[in-house]
Amino acid sequence: MPYTRGMSWRRTNVALFVALALAFATGVGAVATGSARGRWIVIGHGVAAVLVVLLIPWKTRVVRGGLRRARPTRWLSLLLAALAVTAVTFGFGYATGLVRSVGPVTGIWVHVAAALSLVPLLLWHVLARRARPRRGDLSRRTLLRAGVLTAVAAAVYATVDGTVRLAGLPGARRRFTGSFEEGSFRPDAMPVTIWLDDDVPFVDAEQWRLSIVDGAGAYQLSSDQLSTSRATLRATLDCTSGWYAHQDWTGVPVATLLRDRTGARSLYVHSVTGYGIRFPVEEVDRLFLATGAGGAPLSPGHGYPARLVAPDRRGFWWVKWVDRIELQPVPPWWQPPFPVT
Repeated sequence: MPYTRGMSWRRTNVALFVALALAFATGVGAVATGSARGRWIVIGHGVAAVLVVLLIPWKTRVVRGGLRRARPTRWLSLLLAALAVTAVTFGFGYATGLVRSVGPVTGIWVHVAAALSLVPLLLWHVLARRARPRRGDLSRRTLLRAGVLTAVAAAVYATVDGTVRLAGLPGARRRFTGSFEEGSFRPDAMPVTIWLDDDVPFVDAEQWRLSIVDGAGAYQLSSDQLSTSRATLRATLDCTSGWYAHQDWTGVPVATLLRDRTGARSLYVHSVTGYGIRFPVEEVDRLFLATGAGGAPLSPGHGYPARLVAPDRRGFWWVKWVDRIELQPVPPWWQPPFPVT
């Protein structure tokens, strides 16, 4: 039944689903992007989030009508709504800098956890409240409404962002990725962040060897041999946990360790923990294997005796405790979009 004002329940649900889908897709992109070229993805994520908020008044009417029907599954729908509100609240809270953490957990991870948790519930909700496409869905009026609503969302996002900066809120100092500065040029002050289930391993420098495999075969370097190189690279580590730090890294360019790249399509970088990630071979010249930072050797938590420095890549690409680099004919996309361990 159409409302006397605004959209019907059906169009409200479709619009909200599209807004949530856009927010999720751009959120994944925002986590992955590390270069300024990807700034538009982060902006798109913010606009999609505002769009979700703008649709709440219409969705509230739908929810009230659904609760009156007393469906057995209404609690799942309410849980979905609660997770969506949590994701939006902590997203804006972290972006403004007003909610940086909840106890030991950063606000950005609460935001991410809520967003990931609502995905299966959202899919269930869509299937359970399935709406068949209609000819009017792509009418000029519908497209015009969608365009106006998106433009309003973009204007609200720009206003909020401008207000944060004019008011001098902590969020005004965040990087384009949304991360806050922590420990720049002070390696000891950088947080020790580890991807998912890894722990800081004990690495015996006397026994550790870096294995290098390229088109000319395999060879190894000891810690002492690797540390003889004193090249320096200034690069920004931007962690998906919501912090970034500029550092002067000392070590050796990865390209100088590879003798022959013939037939290679990717460079696989492996950690003593079993963690590994694959880079396009075209990026080899930009990669750096660091043995120190800020004029001191790496600490165990930051990858001693060697870690990868991958400029313009987010932190999960910066493999710690590297024990092998290997050129392979495998395409670089042959891996999960995000490491699973």
